[in-house]
Amino acid sequence: MYRMGDAKSEAFGTNAMLQPAPVEKIPQGPTIPSVAYQMVKDETYAQIEPRLNLGTFVTTYMDDYATKLMNEAINVNYIDETEYPRVAVMCQKCINIVANLWNTPEQNKWKAGALAIGSSEACMLGGIAAWKRWIERRKKAGKPYDKPNFVISAGYQVVWEKFATLWNIEMRQVPLSTEHVTLDIEQALKMCDENTICVVAIQGVTWTGLNDDVEALDAALEKYNKETGNEVCIHVDAATGGYILPFLFPEKKWDFRLKWVLSISTSGHKFGLVYPGLGWVVWKDKKYLPSDMSFTVDYLGAEVTQVGLNYSRPAAQILGQYYQFIRLGFEGYKEVQYNSLQIALYLHDQIAKMPEFVNYSDEVPNPIVVWRMKPEVQKSAKWTLYDLQDKLAQHGWMVPAYAMPVNIENMVVMRVLCKQGFSRDMCDQLINDIKSAVEELNALEYPTTTRIAMEKNVPLKRKSFNHTGSKK
Repeated sequence: MYRMGDAKSEAFGTNAMLQPAPVEKIPQGPTIPSVAYQMVKDETYAQIEPRLNLGTFVTTYMDDYATKLMNEAINVNYIDETEYPRVAVMCQKCINIVANLWNTPEQNKWKAGALAIGSSEACMLGGIAAWKRWIERRKKAGKPYDKPNFVISAGYQVVWEKFATLWNIEMRQVPLSTEHVTLDIEQALKMCDENTICVVAIQGVTWTGLNDDVEALDAALEKYNKETGNEVCIHVDAATGGYILPFLFPEKKWDFRLKWVLSISTSGHKFGLVYPGLGWVVWKDKKYLPSDMSFTVDYLGAEVTQVGLNYSRPAAQILGQYYQFIRLGFEGYKEVQYNSLQIALYLHDQIAKMPEFVNYSDEVPNPIVVWRMKPEVQKSAKWTLYDLQDKLAQHGWMVPAYAMPVNIENMVVMRVLCKQGFSRDMCDQLINDIKSAVEELNALEYPTTTRIAMEKNVPLKRKSFNHTGSKK
């Protein structure tokens, strides 16, 4: 009786459920909400449960009040500041809070910073500001400004490759090695010259979870700049560490306490504990944010000035971030990050006890665990970590396996993000599933296709990461 669908229809009793979902053309007529909802939901049904996605850096859990608050603001466009002035103020409050977490010296009421869709846009803004400051210095000195470069470790996140390409700025990569698992400062300084706009230091390298030594880099640049007369500064890509270090290691100097750190970017949607779509960038002082990076329009009802590559964006993430700051406070954030790190340390210890594996590093400064097969095991095994990834996916886990950056690209590792929502009990379940999968793989009679490819020295294609942690 209700085959076409109405308020009394069961979703799976309508004609719509007998039709394929649209691929190329919009349907001729409307579909009732309950049926449309079910069709869209079914499209994603076979995906991994977000909390079991241990490959992504982004937040996969917020409490019900945070989720409710963000859902209620889903139709609010942040950029309409005249219509939503309190959201604009709330955004600046968040910038102030983040800036003070990073020990800003700025005395102005409103600190110099900007909202971003994610830490990728925040990185872009930090890099552009360094580039423009360099151009201005070169112009004043009457020197050419057509060959800018920046220096970064090969463990960079893909946004820096985009930054280099889109703005035609040379990216000078400092290779990682088994001896130098983070930025080799000596090699980085050798790559610097009068055209270097900045050195990018990473806190929470996507590939390894490790931190570059920003304090040592700052000291080395102080000496370098005095000797050369250059003004090579530091931008800190703290997509991960920006929300870990202030709470767990407040004594560690990596932020605006250091002379040459002029800008820092982070991801609010990683360990900032907000759903995807949020990043922040802060400058040491307003004078380090070039004035021509601010754009003003008046066609929204009044003059609106903003710094950013994107324009319209949802306000929901701002509300979510401000909620988390109020809800958790410093101690609440500290407790969440502490638990995440403790679970990471536990997983790190358990992986080390497995005869097949060795951890990439003895250090676990962030809630990120990275391991590889022992060389002697890899030589005789009939499987690779890619096969282990597939086995774990059968149990619902997303644990990525990938080849390391250039210079150590023949090394394949696995990585787990221990985020809020990943409990000790879930970690034990993962460990048991890893052990079971390894037992199955060790019992194989013939080598897998990935193992055969490795034996034939088929080069492993490098995977670039975006700031969600997914492979490009």
